[in-house]
Amino acid sequence: MSQQQVRGVIDDNAQGVFQGKIHIHPNAQQTQGYQLHKALLLSDNAHIDVKPELEIYADDVKCSHGSTSGDLNQDELFYLRSRGIDEHTARQILISAFLDTVFNDISNTDIKEFLTHLR
Repeated sequence: MSQQQVRGVIDDNAQGVFQGKIHIHPNAQQTQGYQLHKALLLSDNAHIDVKPELEIYADDVKCSHGSTSGDLNQDELFYLRSRGIDEHTARQILISAFLDTVFNDISNTDIKEFLTHLR
């Protein structure tokens, strides 16, 4: 099984690029391959180019790929703001929750700690 989940947060005038590939060999019957990319675009000038790929040479497989990008959920932001949380902190909470979906799946504590400090 191959499972890729990539998340990115892009702000200001930043540009991001994701090109992922899952290759299924002809002898890899009953293989599962999943690829998903999600991006938060936090400004009107932020941009992401995404090219998820599945290259399948076997007949009996379960594979999927996809990509989504967008801004923070305004209803969630409003909810936090209505509870007295300032906008900057509310945005940071939502961004952290978005990234934690991936961070929580990392079993290696050294890698998890390293990535957590990059936020």
